[in-house]
Amino acid sequence: MTSITTKDGVQIFYKDWGTKSAQPIVFHHGWPLSSDDWDNQMLHFVGKGFRVIAHDRRGHGRSSQVSDGHDMDHYAADVAALVEHLDLRNAIHIGHSTGGGEATRYVARHGKGRVAKLVIIGAVPPLMLKTAGNPGGLPIEVFDSLRSQLAANRSQFYLDFSGGPFYGYNRPGAEPSQAIIQNWWRQGMMGSAKAHHDGIKAFSETDFSEDLKSIAVPTLVLHGDDDQIVPIADSALLSAKLLKNSTLKIYEKLPHGMCTTHADIINAEILSFIKA
Repeated sequence: MTSITTKDGVQIFYKDWGTKSAQPIVFHHGWPLSSDDWDNQMLHFVGKGFRVIAHDRRGHGRSSQVSDGHDMDHYAADVAALVEHLDLRNAIHIGHSTGGGEATRYVARHGKGRVAKLVIIGAVPPLMLKTAGNPGGLPIEVFDSLRSQLAANRSQFYLDFSGGPFYGYNRPGAEPSQAIIQNWWRQGMMGSAKAHHDGIKAFSETDFSEDLKSIAVPTLVLHGDDDQIVPIADSALLSAKLLKNSTLKIYEKLPHGMCTTHADIINAEILSFIKA
């Protein structure tokens, strides 16, 4: 199994496909999944001649199920350790959902001189939680409910989450794919319940506003306007304004999990942005 060990002793599993001299694309997965969630994109872009890298976040997938460090600072530092180990330069970083937050913090805090472009998709920045300064956010009760459901019956919660709002399968006329639901569940159940429980705080309460303001590289912001997990009005629309060099693309009626349900559209959009 290919992995690195961080300074605090955490083993981070990663995939590294393609020619080592090719331009690297680093994929950051969402909560509570793993690098497997990027299988479609990794196969697509390695086939286009890129070097593709994806890791399992600490406590997720095949990485160490450690007790601590389930916060954005550690997530970003783990990515930095992997990037330095592989000596990646001129890289494109692509993050979905929680991974969009991780990628944002990595680029802002650790990416100087190593990053060419950033793509965030259905991403959690700038801040999901409703606060005095972020009145359009979601109330804490929403995230408390996620924690309660996870603690009570994680397996059932993950089936319901993937079989409902994540992919928009709860919408009238939707045709749920059992294979997609089961793959989401499989990835989730591979990880640590504590990492996933703590991760809810990480993705909902972290304020990325200053990170976004500090990022100068070209950034593509993609979001579905029927995203039921990360509402677009308080995420992509605000992030695009805070970024210095952003391109915002909104997809009508597409769900949070559109990288899977509409991979052909998303892959083409990313490729066009990379080549621009």
